[in-house]
Amino acid sequence: MPSPFPGVDPYLENPEFWPEVHHRLITAIADAIGPALRPKYRAAIEKRIYLSETEDNDLLGIPDVTVFDRPSTASPSVMTATLPHSEPMTVTVPILEEAREGYLELREVGTNRVITVIEILSPKNKRTGKGREEYENKRQEVLRSASHLIEIDLLRAGRQMPVTGGTNTDYRILISRANRPPKAQLYAFTVREEIPAFFLPLQPGDIEFQVDLQALFSGVYDRAGFDLSIDYAQQPVPRRSEEDAVWAQALLQERGLR
Repeated sequence: MPSPFPGVDPYLENPEFWPEVHHRLITAIADAIGPALRPKYRAAIEKRIYLSETEDNDLLGIPDVTVFDRPSTASPSVMTATLPHSEPMTVTVPILEEAREGYLELREVGTNRVITVIEILSPKNKRTGKGREEYENKRQEVLRSASHLIEIDLLRAGRQMPVTGGTNTDYRILISRANRPPKAQLYAFTVREEIPAFFLPLQPGDIEFQVDLQALFSGVYDRAGFDLSIDYAQQPVPRRSEEDAVWAQALLQERGLR
């Protein structure tokens, strides 16, 4: 069963589903473009690994227990061995988890040179913390290199990656070509629109081909059977704007899901 939404299904942005969506979509893109890249290039699935706090909160340096003694007015001669009572405080202890984020590198066969990097943003990339720091460092490294960057943001929540002259919208696809810095192409679209297709930047003289990201996203939804797990009677996480909620209500009613 296909998704009832024309483009990105906002219910898949839920943290319960997104890691699987991310993994499947990266693989789907690699499988789709692989044959067209041969024999000059190959698509390699890579992963970025780092330690991150579970909720990406800045908790380092906060003591796990702090005890404040009440001042005593007794003289040293009459003090006993009984310690003054202190009420415990509830604190949070930082717990580091290993974060793994997949991305694609299009490499030239023979030289293994990275021609194009394809990134799909995760929630950790869009909120303050180690995940954003790691990604922004990688982003700058690619932007300063001779490689192209394709940055796919299919998440409404969080802080968007910095660009000058863009627009604040639900989703974005950034195409930064290595021979045109600092200019880049930005596809900005909403939950009501299909995901736009884009041309895959390669080396000068190569024929670029189009990537139909909407078809790949829809294929992931269908093969994963997300329709069996999503309850469209509930509100998505994160929630939509009031206008989009009204639009989605009508859409889901029309498809018999409300």
